[in-house]
Amino acid sequence: MADAFFTVPKAKNEPVLSYRAGSSEKKAVKEALADYKSKETLVPMIINGKEVTTSERVAIYPPHETAHKLGEFCKGGPEHVNQAIKAALDAKPAWEAMPWQERASIFLRAADLLAGPYRAKMNAATMLGQSKNVFQAEIDAVCEMADFFRFNVEYMTEIYQQQPNSAPGIWNQLEFRPLEGFVFAITPFNFTSIAANLCAAPAMLGNTVVWKPAETQIFSAIVIMELFREAGLPDGVINLIYTDGPVAGEIIFEHPDFAGLHFTGSTGVFQYLWKTIGQNISKYKTYPRIVGETGGKDFVMVHPSADVDQVITALSRGAFEFQGQKCSAASRAYVPKSMWPEVKKGLARDVKSMKLGSPEDFQNFINAVIDERAFDKISHYISEARKAKDATVVIGGEYDKSKGYFINPAVIEASDPKYKTMCEEIFGPVLTVHPYEDDKFEDILHILNETSPYALTGSIFSTDRGAVDTAKNILRHAAGNFYVNDKPTGAVVGQQPFGGGRASGTNDKAGSILNLYRWISPRTIKENFNPPKDYRYPFLEEK
Repeated sequence: MADAFFTVPKAKNEPVLSYRAGSSEKKAVKEALADYKSKETLVPMIINGKEVTTSERVAIYPPHETAHKLGEFCKGGPEHVNQAIKAALDAKPAWEAMPWQERASIFLRAADLLAGPYRAKMNAATMLGQSKNVFQAEIDAVCEMADFFRFNVEYMTEIYQQQPNSAPGIWNQLEFRPLEGFVFAITPFNFTSIAANLCAAPAMLGNTVVWKPAETQIFSAIVIMELFREAGLPDGVINLIYTDGPVAGEIIFEHPDFAGLHFTGSTGVFQYLWKTIGQNISKYKTYPRIVGETGGKDFVMVHPSADVDQVITALSRGAFEFQGQKCSAASRAYVPKSMWPEVKKGLARDVKSMKLGSPEDFQNFINAVIDERAFDKISHYISEARKAKDATVVIGGEYDKSKGYFINPAVIEASDPKYKTMCEEIFGPVLTVHPYEDDKFEDILHILNETSPYALTGSIFSTDRGAVDTAKNILRHAAGNFYVNDKPTGAVVGQQPFGGGRASGTNDKAGSILNLYRWISPRTIKENFNPPKDYRYPFLEEK
């Protein structure tokens, strides 16, 4: 109990370190990488604050060095799902009752620990487990994660400050309870920060969580749990399990206390889970909240007035950073025919200069794709384009998985604006460009808008303000994050809340107050200081 109205520290974005030659941060990361590489790590589940090991072990290999074993994780089964649910429900009363400022302090401390003593370790685990170069790891696994924690604390206090008006003699109050039950978080491989946020955002509001990460992100997921525990998160608030999706789903989506799903992953899986929840709706105590971000077929629309060099850089970075394995990656572009030869030349120059290899070599811009399944899928698209009549691989596209899952950036030129790689999500370093007639700008905007089922991110490059306005209007529902003269990647918490509509998800905007609203169940309290003692109203009087 505290007799004060608390003001939390003002949230600021965590500065991105440079990792220049000779810098202390580069030295620290290299030491952390060497430490991980010098041993095999056993990765347990964490249920009710306890390390849980099993006899079934699954080996972990870096995607860029498949001959090197980093360690093993302990595979779980149905009993571990049930244990995690029980732990979450048992922890709920005390966690829900904890004063909000105490919950806030845990995540503020986690942010500072992450930015300090955990920085090198979190980056190194992400670099090795997910094959991210140090810059991609830094902006994700440290800066964005810390931003999520700090800004969500600030947003939480903004929510709690909202109170209704009160008439004379009455005090109206609004309290923001957590959901009744537990939240299930299913997280992807590509962003360590998303994995942390999908657990932390509901927990911050007083919910307890069962967390199932992608198997290819487990190596950094356990570091997130170490961070939470050191920051003071009570046992059972977040429970980390490594089970197959159907095993977890069969139990969780049948449970009467299932209260919410926080999901990032594939569109097909999300739609299946939504359908399953709908079919089971009568089994639940409450209507579960469903929050999901799935895929994208993100675009760059280029107007004839655009600056060529800016377009080239936006495409090179937007399409190929982290091997195109971002939901927001630029994967289709529409370039005026008059500009295309120069853009193509610039892209060829950039791709040729991009070094490919292990993230442990800091000179490498391109690293490996996440696993063999992804490698096979992406390389198949490239192979098919080489044989197509209405598409040509004009730059790069070589691939080799003998030592790691390496795919050179590929640029496909498509004469058909609805060629398959202009429509389907690939999730790899493949950019498809459709050169269009310069005077068909508005026509191509309409084609763009109708080409993909997704609506996550997109951008327009133009120095003509009228063209920008036209694009913004025609593409109003084509992207939840829309960029003007910038690449369609790199959303920053507190600056560009992230999420899209259509098949891309529920657009609940991670990194904003909008997402937090989904994890609360408000209660209105009216207190009457002088209740009436006679049922009769004045209108009943005739004299």
